[in-house]
Amino acid sequence: MNYYIIYKPYKMISQFTSTHKKKCLDLLDFSFSKDVYPVGRLDENSEGLLILTNDKSLNFKLLNPVFEHKRIYLVQLQGIITPEALKQIESGITIAQEDGPYTTKPSKIKQVKKPANLPPRAHPISELLPTSWVELTLTEGKYHQVRKMTAGAGFPCIRLIRIAIEGIRLENMQPGDIREIKRDAIYKKLNIADGEVKVSK
Repeated sequence: MNYYIIYKPYKMISQFTSTHKKKCLDLLDFSFSKDVYPVGRLDENSEGLLILTNDKSLNFKLLNPVFEHKRIYLVQLQGIITPEALKQIESGITIAQEDGPYTTKPSKIKQVKKPANLPPRAHPISELLPTSWVELTLTEGKYHQVRKMTAGAGFPCIRLIRIAIEGIRLENMQPGDIREIKRDAIYKKLNIADGEVKVSK
């Protein structure tokens, strides 16, 4: 089995081919095993941590919502977020989904300073535009969930970076960087042991 962690760049889709001529993972400067695929996805306009593997068991264990694996996002918002909005997002907010309205599970969110040494955004944001940064931790992954949550609280998302999945973090990785990781190490960092998944607390 093969396991890779990558920093998916902005404006690249989380797959190896596209019928719409979009930038794909095959443009990354690396020779992957031909049968690997992303475990979970990031949309084209999001960036950050993505896991690739050909381990079907890991795919099930990581994506099954019953196990509540933590995903941590660094989010730049339009406007200066208020304590009321933070509380609204944290306690659960109703967002639109294809099958109807959905109220998100309780999450953790905190306002943070703009990170130092952050890779520049492909499309720069005007310094005149007031923005704020938050770190948001979720245990579920609905379609465009982070964007819908912040917009629902009145603060649209401008930039979205997934910085961690359980114990795997981007750390000093840059867009396009790729690291291969051993099975024992990735299972340990994802809180998966002895063929079973430990439910996060």
